[in-house]
Amino acid sequence: MLVPQSQPTSGRDRAESIKLALAFAAIYIVWGSTYLAIRYAVETIPPLVTAGIRHTVAGGILLVWARARGYRPKREHWIAGAVVGALFFLIGHGTLHWAEQHVESGLAALLIATEPMFILVLAWLGGQQKISRISALGLAVGVLGVAILTGIELNAKSTSLIGMLAVLAGSLSWAVGVVISPKLKLPADALARTAVPLVCGAVMLLITAGATGEFHGLQWSAISVKSVFGLAFLIFFGSIVAFTAYTWLLQRCPPALVATHTYANPVVAVLLGWLFASEQLTWRVVLASVAILGAILLIRRGERLGGQTTNAGASRDAESVEQCA
Repeated sequence: MLVPQSQPTSGRDRAESIKLALAFAAIYIVWGSTYLAIRYAVETIPPLVTAGIRHTVAGGILLVWARARGYRPKREHWIAGAVVGALFFLIGHGTLHWAEQHVESGLAALLIATEPMFILVLAWLGGQQKISRISALGLAVGVLGVAILTGIELNAKSTSLIGMLAVLAGSLSWAVGVVISPKLKLPADALARTAVPLVCGAVMLLITAGATGEFHGLQWSAISVKSVFGLAFLIFFGSIVAFTAYTWLLQRCPPALVATHTYANPVVAVLLGWLFASEQLTWRVVLASVAILGAILLIRRGERLGGQTTNAGASRDAESVEQCA
């Protein structure tokens, strides 16, 4: 009697393993590829328009999904969503989309990876956690990696350096959002917690796009097929598919395992930029990549050894939103 029952169990285990593999592929590869997709999209679509349309569609779909599950937004949710949406999407991703007109997608991904360093420093300044020796070493290594990257552009055209600084500013803005978001009255529902800031950020992005003249200068007939496919990829795969996979994984795997996408995404972005967009893959880029990823590893290890869990949940929530934005 036991032998026949083991066959369906084995089949379910195999199906579960396939789902896990596909979900990790989504947060590793799909999220890592969003930087190249942004580069393609902003080639012929203004950057704030690109980000605004993307977040409007993705946020709208997620909000409808949340409402279908019983969520009903409150006034306090919209207020909190406006604050987080401004930090995460208007500034955080608005600068990223603008910068990728001037900065290679792989370099942008590496600079965005500095977010844990900013979070650590901001939490320390706010008295929310201490910086251990290992974390301090991680900060030093991370600063070295950023210096190597920005040093590549010091003798290049000034717009490239400005673009890299804009990405760092966006990373800092995202980190501020991570630190303050636990203090805000965001929805408890995971979908709504992402959808409300997305929608708020989208509205602000579109208003800013209009105020800066992006809609006036937009030539719809000049939009390339590559840009259309890039934007579509960002909406459906980078936002909806990858976010769904991320939330599903958090329900089945240890958060530390799910968070390993932080290390994989910049590597995927650098390799895809090199393979498909002829971006540079020099020894300096490789060295900076190792330094920044090593910094993230040291910072996280220092926090675990020190038993510092402050803002850990907020960091995980922010990661889920950022990569699908």
